[in-house]
Amino acid sequence: MAYPDQYNQEISNNKAVHIYFAQAIPLITYIDQSCLYLKEKKCRICEAVCKNDAIDLHQIPEKMTLNVAAIVLSPGYEVYDPKVRDEYGYGRLQNVVTGMDYERLMCATGPYEGEILRASDMRHPHKVAWIQCVGSRRDSEGDNSYCSAVCCTYAQKQVILTKDHNSEAACTIFHNDVRSYSKGFETFYQRAQKLPDVRFIRSYASIVGEDPETRNVIVRYATESEGVKEESFDMVVLSVGLNPPADYQGLAKKFGIEVNCHGFCQIDSANPMATTRPGIFVSGAFQGPMDIPESVFTASAAGSQCGELLNYRRGKLTRERVYPSEKDNTDEEPRIGVFVCHCGANISRVVNVPDTVAYTQTLSNVVHVQEQLFSCATNSMQQIVDTVKEKSLNRVVIAACSPRTLEPLFQDTLREAGINKYYLDMANIREHCSWCHAREKEAATVKAQDIIRMSVARSIDLEPLQEFDLPVTKAALVVGGGLAGMTCALSIADQGHEVYLLERQSELGGTARKLYSTLDGKDVQADLADLVRRIYRHPEIHVYTEVVITEATGYVGNFVTRVTSERGATVIEHGAAVIAIGAEEYKPTEYLYGKDERVVTQLELGERIAREDETVTRAQSVVMIQCIGCRNKDRNYCSRVCCSHSVKNALKLKAINPEMDVAIAFRDMRTYGFNETYYREASHQDVRFIRWTPEDPPVVDAGEAGDGRAVLQMVLTDPILGKKLAFDADLLVLAAAVIPPKGAQEIASLFKVPLGPDGFFQEGHVKLRPVEFATSGVFLCGMAHYPKHLPEAINQAYGAAGRTLTLLSNDIVTVSGAVCEVSEKSCIGCGACVAVCSYGAIELRKTKQGQKAVVNPVICKGDGLCNAVCPTGAIVLKHFNDREILSQIDALIPESIETK
Repeated sequence: MAYPDQYNQEISNNKAVHIYFAQAIPLITYIDQSCLYLKEKKCRICEAVCKNDAIDLHQIPEKMTLNVAAIVLSPGYEVYDPKVRDEYGYGRLQNVVTGMDYERLMCATGPYEGEILRASDMRHPHKVAWIQCVGSRRDSEGDNSYCSAVCCTYAQKQVILTKDHNSEAACTIFHNDVRSYSKGFETFYQRAQKLPDVRFIRSYASIVGEDPETRNVIVRYATESEGVKEESFDMVVLSVGLNPPADYQGLAKKFGIEVNCHGFCQIDSANPMATTRPGIFVSGAFQGPMDIPESVFTASAAGSQCGELLNYRRGKLTRERVYPSEKDNTDEEPRIGVFVCHCGANISRVVNVPDTVAYTQTLSNVVHVQEQLFSCATNSMQQIVDTVKEKSLNRVVIAACSPRTLEPLFQDTLREAGINKYYLDMANIREHCSWCHAREKEAATVKAQDIIRMSVARSIDLEPLQEFDLPVTKAALVVGGGLAGMTCALSIADQGHEVYLLERQSELGGTARKLYSTLDGKDVQADLADLVRRIYRHPEIHVYTEVVITEATGYVGNFVTRVTSERGATVIEHGAAVIAIGAEEYKPTEYLYGKDERVVTQLELGERIAREDETVTRAQSVVMIQCIGCRNKDRNYCSRVCCSHSVKNALKLKAINPEMDVAIAFRDMRTYGFNETYYREASHQDVRFIRWTPEDPPVVDAGEAGDGRAVLQMVLTDPILGKKLAFDADLLVLAAAVIPPKGAQEIASLFKVPLGPDGFFQEGHVKLRPVEFATSGVFLCGMAHYPKHLPEAINQAYGAAGRTLTLLSNDIVTVSGAVCEVSEKSCIGCGACVAVCSYGAIELRKTKQGQKAVVNPVICKGDGLCNAVCPTGAIVLKHFNDREILSQIDALIPESIETK
């Protein structure tokens, strides 16, 4: 990456050199195709004047030969180009943009430095419309028949950010189904819905043209109550879908793999990372359209599969990272460097960063202040290292985001610079300031300065801390013997580590034992039987069934779990644990379930279909009702799998009897990704889809059909016709919610890991750590995390295995120095600290002076609860001691800060 040099731009003969700026901060230089050297081998002024040799016009293509045992393909995707369909006016109407264009408009590195402006007149749009499914969910030429999976949620995000930019903005989303199917997506959807002047209109929409005077875009759409309407908008955003990589055919030919009919990689749902050629794996959106968390754990999953192939060479090609010697700064006067991050536009669109930098330069002991576009970028971190060395800094303050996200990265940067990592302090001016004060820019700037001043004051009193190196027990515990748990266990075992697999039932398989086929026709029971067989035959896997976990103690790399099982009482020592306890099907209390044998759940229907039950084969009509037990006040989430499961069973019923009358009552059909194909197929086979709303749900009663047979009758209001419709049903099938398993709370307590608000296990970070917990050494996969289809559970299982192997493949693990310490003289042995410690890190021991609290620093996570409840102040939390905290409090009042 070139460091921008304004001079380059000034001397360029024909304006071929461009520099992007954000709030006067140069970002990057690039050279376009008009460069005279590229065209005619003339002019090399920019290369001559560049001060850091970042421009090299003599580079030539090089061919390299690499010998590898495995390949991972992660070419990503292309964004759909709406120019192929002139109906949208994209490229012709100035105020029609794509979702990707809109992202750039909102970004600090974008064309208007984070301001949302119309191209036609450089004015802020106040009335913005989003049109969903552009290029997706259509069979017409130039479109894609599949659902792109991410568009609904990214449009909602853009609406929320637009309202952050301008609270008076009026936003409208024209949609078909709102597919907020993933973890946390339903509440995110509701958050967007509840914003003032935000409308969600269920309608296909078309762009008629533009007003010649205002250049506003005219959209035509239909409403349930008013029919076809036309409305003018300042700007229209096309929520474009995802295409396969541009040269997917060339890619397939080059690597000798197959692609599917959509141009994405052809995969096996039993192993979604494997391509059709052994040794070549796939991760990310080349599997199919997916969101960031799925992309992240498929990357770990592909890595784990490569590890299975390369296990015989593990550790033979690695090189240990060597840090410079740590300088002892304890006796030096504090020399503080402050780096203020723009975080793109996340901070700088609210906080005046240049003013904040100028203010910070006035604080005592601050010898260097610098603003950065992204402090976490590689070049920015190198700047920090170079500045620490050049200016002999011995403290560093990063004014940026939450330390929860990137503190380890910046601590590692300090180690690269040769100073103790605990001389870092992070001033959170994003979550604690710009995000929560988006409409109070002046006040937010003042608050950001307050936060930085407090951070500088605290950093003066920071002390160097030492960390602990511990040996790693090279075995894993997998809790849960379902599909995800078994897949994860096999991958770990295939890489040479012992695995203890615990299952509370008498046999392995979990929920998969109740599934008989996938949407694409895969025989689940055959694959499951093969998986169980491989588990029992593997010499490194020890299976325990009918398990009750009685105790789980220890810490990362050195856990001890006590269980009772069909084998009796057992003590298991392991270095890592994976939670894969699955989920359960909600047992409905609605619609006569449990009172009438003709009312079943989708899982129960699948079992009846598999055994060719007469109640199914002889049925003349079947009605299915979606969203039973979820997307409501009690369970405010989407169970993700139900719509596709219903479509699968509907197609099975049609295969049994093409004349069978099958109807599905739905709220939103969330058959995302390639499952859209089967939704369309069901519709073509005359499966009827009727929408219902929470305000007017279906009503079911026992009744009699026209031919005199006893039936169940479902009555619901068709929102288009505005009339009640009645459906006779020989079978009523409820798409019951997927709910957290019994015992989830107990497992969470045993392993000291959190549950989310929906009762499923809460990962460490939704995007950056989707298979890890905040508790080190404990990992997560399968439906314990959130409901998911079988291929997704397998993806995540391999992902968890990959992350587990990053721990088990090491001989030692390093634990934090920011832990609690007890002053034995001050301790009165009251035990208050023991009672509040969530991690079991404190115990009372008998001494000559009586009972005293003792902290195990290896288990301690430094949450400070014990520190807060100690009546005598006997417990000190290192890195957050009283002196450091009081310095921050004193600094909160400006008069108490001495300035230069």
